[in-house]
Amino acid sequence: MADRMCATTDDAFSQGLVPACTCPCGAGRRRFLGFLGGAAAVAAGMGDAAAREGVDVGPPSQLSKLVSAESVERAATQQYAQMLGQAANRGTLAPESHPQVQRLRAIARRLIPHTYEWNPRAREWRWQVQLLVSKQINAFCMPGGKIAFYWGILAQLQLSDDEVAMIMGHEMAHALREHAREQMGKRFATRGAIEIGSALLGLGNGGRLLADMGGQLLNMSFGRADETEADLVGLELAARGGYDPRAGVTLWQKMARASQRSSVELLSTHPSGPTRISGIEANLPKVLPLYARAAKPEQVFGPPPGAPLPTAPARR
Repeated sequence: MADRMCATTDDAFSQGLVPACTCPCGAGRRRFLGFLGGAAAVAAGMGDAAAREGVDVGPPSQLSKLVSAESVERAATQQYAQMLGQAANRGTLAPESHPQVQRLRAIARRLIPHTYEWNPRAREWRWQVQLLVSKQINAFCMPGGKIAFYWGILAQLQLSDDEVAMIMGHEMAHALREHAREQMGKRFATRGAIEIGSALLGLGNGGRLLADMGGQLLNMSFGRADETEADLVGLELAARGGYDPRAGVTLWQKMARASQRSSVELLSTHPSGPTRISGIEANLPKVLPLYARAAKPEQVFGPPPGAPLPTAPARR
């Protein structure tokens, strides 16, 4: 496991998401694993018997290639750091030692190794997981593996570990499938030629187009197709990580009930409804065998008790 994750950098190590590799035989083992990976690729092309197990969502959108992955991830890193800095200044960033922070990071550790197949860049991402002290029912994962959960989604919905894994897998899937990059590519395709052309003629400021779009990463919404794709990829990530994918049904049932009581921030960008639940149920047979074979978590955390919001001293 450590050898598969060696390329992941310091942020993930500091949060305990990815163990550092200190094994002296790591290089040899990686060469051997590379040989096995090549053999597996050959086998995959030999017929239906070696077909991939799990969900099928097709190839990523070609529109994402209109914007570089590096520029999107760099913008996300900057926005995430700015958001955390503001939260720390206000005292709304949960302390590292808080049990729910440890819970979120423990679940992330189980899901991250299964992200690499969906996006090879995920091996290089500086994965981070933070908990924001807010009553909002919300969570997200920005490009490059920048994850944040809000206290409200854990406490108000009383989420089980399985349900947290469903949300985390779903949000990871948006980053892995580069939905934000795709959205930026679409906007670039429709606006870019006009604005950049105007800039070249001295009639506009097309040079700011990508920067302006990058500034919207925190509040970006996705279409129905992207949401369905994230549901299915997240379902598989959670199942392979040892979390019951049937929790995807109970999760969205809870979301629907919460939305009847009050406005749910997450549902403004993640619409819920019977169709969504039906889609998850239809794909459960594809991921339940993965869950059955997966190693299960040794520790069960559970939702936070009805206690006050976690607090940390505000920076002065």
